[in-house]
Amino acid sequence: MNVRRHHISAAAVAAVTALGLGTLSACSSDSAAAGNTDKFDVVASFYPMAFLAEQIGGEHVNVTSLTEPGQEPHDLEISAKQTAQLQETDAALYLKGLQPSVDEAIGQSEVKTKIDAATLTSLEEHGTEAGGHAEEHADEHADEHGHADEHGHEEEHGHEHEGGKDPHIWLDPVKYAEVAEGVGKAFEKADPDHAADYRKNTETLVGKLNDLDAKFETGLKNKKTEVFITTHAAFGYLAERYGLTEEAINGLDPESEPSGARVKELSRTAEADGVTTVFYETLVSDRTAKTLADDAGLKTDVLDPIEGITDKSRGDDYFQVMESNLKALQTALGAK
Repeated sequence: MNVRRHHISAAAVAAVTALGLGTLSACSSDSAAAGNTDKFDVVASFYPMAFLAEQIGGEHVNVTSLTEPGQEPHDLEISAKQTAQLQETDAALYLKGLQPSVDEAIGQSEVKTKIDAATLTSLEEHGTEAGGHAEEHADEHADEHGHADEHGHEEEHGHEHEGGKDPHIWLDPVKYAEVAEGVGKAFEKADPDHAADYRKNTETLVGKLNDLDAKFETGLKNKKTEVFITTHAAFGYLAERYGLTEEAINGLDPESEPSGARVKELSRTAEADGVTTVFYETLVSDRTAKTLADDAGLKTDVLDPIEGITDKSRGDDYFQVMESNLKALQTALGAK
């Protein structure tokens, strides 16, 4: 759709087409060609952004993702070919602060429509403990174990957005719906010929996210414990939304070995709060989770942050994996 493409040489088109970009096949039958000029071309930073673009754009968009399926998005380094692709797209959809190389490449590109999902909802600071009852929970453990400072402040780091904000907004269906609405409006403005369809698709997607929110609300209402343990702090927004408390082994790096003090601390937490399971994720090793689980006599299971869909994912798209996450949480928390 971008008129500048009409002046690109055949060699340049071939080079762009050969990029190592993951193209979402549902967008169009011939969308393997990233230089498709008949559609509204969108480059998305990683899966949660690409999924939004695909759902909202429908048949009118050609979506390519900078992050390949199975690739850990935080580790992405933009290639020269991907930078070239950004120069020729109609829109770039990303989450500023999650992938520094993406932020830099999009910031320097000439793409007309730049959509930063972080500006479409509110972001919060989350440490290794997060949730609706975090302060109360920390106070309880300070009384029991006398380690309030260690528990609340020793590892106050995570995948941080600018200013220390947690970027994992897509794991809260309500915040993800807010982002969807903003993306829909941006698409309408950038491609007004198809505005009505974008508006309709956005309404449909938001409706599905509202239904998902209701499933989580109902499914996690009656539970034996509100505390769950993960390898890294990705589920703070989800915990806050549904009255849970996330305890993360590590904040910044889900694959790093936890400290002995943190393992002991979480072992005490597990015993005090009836925790049965340590969760790990599909794109990284389960070694860290098993270290704690073996020490504390707990089980391990997957809680997927949905940063990418692979053949190991418990579902084919965002909604299916989120429902799998709900089932895993229900089992771990003893929800009825």
